[in-house]
Amino acid sequence: MQNVVLALSKKIITGEPYFIAEMSANHAGSIDNALEIVRAAKKAGADCLKIQTYTADTMTIDCDNEHFLIKGGLWDGYKLYDLYKEAYTPWEWQREIKGECERIGLDFLSTPFDRTAVDFLEELGIGFYKIASFELVDIPLIEYAASKGKPMIISCGMGSIDEIQDAVDACKRQGNNQIILLKCTSEYPADPADMNIATIPDMKERFGVPVGLSDHSMGSLAAVVAVSIGACVIEKHFCLDRSIKNPDSEFSMEPMEFKQMVADVTAAAKVRGEVNYELSEKERASTAFRRSLFAVKDISAGEHFTEENIRCIRPGYGIAPKHYTKLLNASSKQEYEKGQPISGEDIPE
Repeated sequence: MQNVVLALSKKIITGEPYFIAEMSANHAGSIDNALEIVRAAKKAGADCLKIQTYTADTMTIDCDNEHFLIKGGLWDGYKLYDLYKEAYTPWEWQREIKGECERIGLDFLSTPFDRTAVDFLEELGIGFYKIASFELVDIPLIEYAASKGKPMIISCGMGSIDEIQDAVDACKRQGNNQIILLKCTSEYPADPADMNIATIPDMKERFGVPVGLSDHSMGSLAAVVAVSIGACVIEKHFCLDRSIKNPDSEFSMEPMEFKQMVADVTAAAKVRGEVNYELSEKERASTAFRRSLFAVKDISAGEHFTEENIRCIRPGYGIAPKHYTKLLNASSKQEYEKGQPISGEDIPE
């Protein structure tokens, strides 16, 4: 368990993105699919495999009235209870899934949706918790999970500033300051025009915690943009094949797509780097091809520098071009041959 926390913390400190592959309903009711997703996620470059811990009865009630029917979107026509009954990951599978993650060196994470799920995951020995966007406002749940003293990753889809602050404060009231927020757009799939990734730096500054992205859009672009402006965690729904139909398959990444995203996002993080005005070793070598001041005619000692006998040209072995106007009409202290760099000794005091 401690290794999970250390791996997450190390990546955040070094600025490397931490990749979470979200299984959710993509097992399509098969434990064999679930275990294969674990292995495929590892091969695709994920750091962590995430599941969800709930049942239809812990999520809602079995009720047919209009309040419990989904209207529009990917799950149009579903009754909430039926959707969750179809999508949930059986609790009796979860120890085996966790064990397979441990066997191949993949971190394991789950999202609890009520106190009984937290208790179950504590018995399972989970290393950290994920709070889903829809539970951002469930402050009693957040407080209970945070009270276990483990890192809290909280998705903020649909969250107002006040609601996000309430969730952060709930963790802190339990003495838990190990908080990571995830920018999230709770659309399935998410429309890029609605994602507003630029909010990530503001969230970091406003709430004073690391911020990542829970991404429901298709492709890698949102994740690349997010990491380029400071996201530390990327969470993506992950499936073996979108042809294996289930409630999450339509907006999930297949293994080769996830692998490409990991490569693209890792490269973006390297390109982002850090605030640094120092020259790299390779860049320092390139300074030889900057412009500098050279004699373009032979110049005798005591002769004046003029526009005809000195110029700002490449390469960069002479003094900087900013001294050009100072040198004009000043007397040379030494002889120069054509093609010889002008020395700093000739800069007028």
